[in-house]
Amino acid sequence: MTQPTVYVTITNHGFGHAARTAAVAGMIQQLNPEIKLIITTTAPRWLIASYISGDFVYRPYGYDVGVIQADSLNMDLPATVARWQDIIDRQEEIVRSEASFLREQQVNLVLADIPPLAPLIAHRANVPCWAATNFGWDFIYRDWGEDFADITDWISSCYQQCDRLFRLPMHESLNRFTVMEDVGLTGGQPRYETAELQARLGFNHPQDKTALLVFGGLGLQSIPYHNLSNFPDWQFLTFDKTAPSLPNLHQIPDPSGTDLGQHYRPVDLFPLCGLVISKPGYTTYAEAMMANIPVATIDRQGFAESAIILKGLQDHSSHQLITDQDFFTGSWGFLNQLIQPARTGQAYRNNGTETIAQAVVKYLS
Repeated sequence: MTQPTVYVTITNHGFGHAARTAAVAGMIQQLNPEIKLIITTTAPRWLIASYISGDFVYRPYGYDVGVIQADSLNMDLPATVARWQDIIDRQEEIVRSEASFLREQQVNLVLADIPPLAPLIAHRANVPCWAATNFGWDFIYRDWGEDFADITDWISSCYQQCDRLFRLPMHESLNRFTVMEDVGLTGGQPRYETAELQARLGFNHPQDKTALLVFGGLGLQSIPYHNLSNFPDWQFLTFDKTAPSLPNLHQIPDPSGTDLGQHYRPVDLFPLCGLVISKPGYTTYAEAMMANIPVATIDRQGFAESAIILKGLQDHSSHQLITDQDFFTGSWGFLNQLIQPARTGQAYRNNGTETIAQAVVKYLS
């Protein structure tokens, strides 16, 4: 009997898609260690390994774009169009090659988040394609004008061929998918208790005066760290390797090193924190919501997903909205303001990771 195998393909955009989908893959492995995981992504292997404790096949390859960016807020739209056009021109070559790989590896199921070519590759190899997301790239690109019109239509036609969608919270309609199931939040859980984490990092500060600065895998070029001096009673945590040395700024060890014990993820630091300061991003929001930690967030203009997930944060989690002026040129007075409660008084379900993983395990058994 051949080993059951799932081919997980993750969009090439920042770290959020990789983190939330690797969390699902890790749960699949926990539920059934006999399932072989093939992870196809250009996200770094250390990031995937931080969510999957056992063995997996890492395939550093990508056939979508996301958005080409200099950092987490600044987008290069002409470069994004050019990269997509190259992929569309090579569509047949990519589909043929990856489908051949799926057949060689005896893959039983494709799980996508959310490269448009995934359903075409899966069906060429005669296996189903399932997807998990809160938005499609066609939804993002549709606001960006005529240059993206043909690309948007092509992506929509690809998504229509997907066999099943797990629709995550904070979502657009995703009405191009014909079979969908709403699930709860997805993402990772902290791996360390508070005392162990404090000992590991040599850090001990009141939780309600500790904030994690996290701006996704691409980071942010212009964090005004000088404002931290206005809050000497606070401690701030950062993954930014270029951050200045300040008395109340604690730099987390670089997760890309070889010491697996130091592969800290943002979610791993939550037991120390009373606040997460971030930009809009599904995975950061979802992991903070699952840990019941408020998020203070700046906006992100020009990205259609932002308004939806910001609304989700406001409706279903304790939160604080920060204006660009206050964050980039102000004195960070938001730290002296009260955290706002969830507008609906209701939290999202936390079971998305388990729900998707259980469905995959059931199918493969």
